[in-house]
Amino acid sequence: MRTLNGIHRLTAFQLSPFIGNLTHMSFRTFVFLLALPLVAQAGSPPRGVDFSNYDVPLYTQIVDRIKDRVSARLGEGENTAERYFIIPFAYQDRGNHPEHSHSFISVIRVFADNKQAKLTPGLPTRTYMNRQFEALTISWLPADFMSNPHLCVFNGLGSRLFAGANKCPVSPGRNFSLEETIELAAKEKVAVAMWGPYEIAKPGFDLGVRRKQLLDGGTIKYRADDRGYRKNRVAINCFHAMAGLEELYPNGGLFGTGFKMWGFNGTARVLIEYTEKATNKHLLLEPVDVRKDRYGFVYAPIRNGDVPYNPLRNSSAYRQ
Repeated sequence: MRTLNGIHRLTAFQLSPFIGNLTHMSFRTFVFLLALPLVAQAGSPPRGVDFSNYDVPLYTQIVDRIKDRVSARLGEGENTAERYFIIPFAYQDRGNHPEHSHSFISVIRVFADNKQAKLTPGLPTRTYMNRQFEALTISWLPADFMSNPHLCVFNGLGSRLFAGANKCPVSPGRNFSLEETIELAAKEKVAVAMWGPYEIAKPGFDLGVRRKQLLDGGTIKYRADDRGYRKNRVAINCFHAMAGLEELYPNGGLFGTGFKMWGFNGTARVLIEYTEKATNKHLLLEPVDVRKDRYGFVYAPIRNGDVPYNPLRNSSAYRQ
């Protein structure tokens, strides 16, 4: 230690232990403070994800949400006229690979109260909160997809650009129920999105019935890349099976091919077409916002834990 004008001075060598201890303490304090937000978040659900129905099967969660939303639209008073709704859906994996993505739609008819309704052939009549309804789903996939969920989309050099280069076969198709479709989604642990319900006019419901009858008739086959098959009425994919119910084989996607129209993008494109076309024909009775109207369901391996893939702003978690 040296003095200068009576003031003690510490050499750098003498200061180093104090600086080292101070630095070490500051670093530990910094790490502690940095970890506080992480500790506070531990055990908390990810932002925008609702875990309140985590133990409820995915299909039940979706059906309950549809029932709640449709019931709210009907109100508590007497339903003096039939009402019709559509609920568009999609599911996709991280990266939205076409092999693990799907677009589908459900159509609902709610009977008027205290009136004898003419039933739709082939559709079961169901009851919820003392109201009777019919429902159908358009979910077009290969017939054996439940046991063989390996979808061939593009196979061959240049097949994404040139339809003739795609070696994927044409497959027998089957229109799957909503329950079967959601079961597929849950097995794949994908993100599921739904829009609506949107109210439609009776002609819109009738078009949905006719589309289901067409698919159930066995004359149409399935092909994920339906370029070269759709116009000749040989095969269509899931997007074209549900898109534009006022057209038999509607166009869509890049150059009308349906390219890149899978998963959320595909169903959003369908909704845009409904808005532009169906509204003009008075089929769709309310406005659509493809972003704000979307609600989702995402897989989480544990309650209130991390969600491996969540492309949605608002969603509910599921585990099965």
